[in-house]
Amino acid sequence: MTIRSRRETVHFKHPFRIRGIERVFPAGSYEVVTDEESIEGLTFSAYRRIATMVTVPAEGSCGATEMLSIGSIDLANAQAADASTAHD
Repeated sequence: MTIRSRRETVHFKHPFRIRGIERVFPAGSYEVVTDEESIEGLTFSAYRRIATMVTVPAEGSCGATEMLSIGSIDLANAQAADASTAHD
């Protein structure tokens, strides 16, 4: 089994929440890491997502960060809510 990690930066224009995390994060750019494992036995390369994590400011620490495990759907919902917010 092969595992690969993809990194991307997501941007939020407004403060946001992610389901399952009991705090509000400030607007800004956030690094998201997605781990995927290969699906064995196929005649083509395919991967399935096994983890999604986001790097956020640590609670109560100035300048420190922490990586939190989140659901990919929860991240997509937070991005959609941010995009639909009318206040720029």
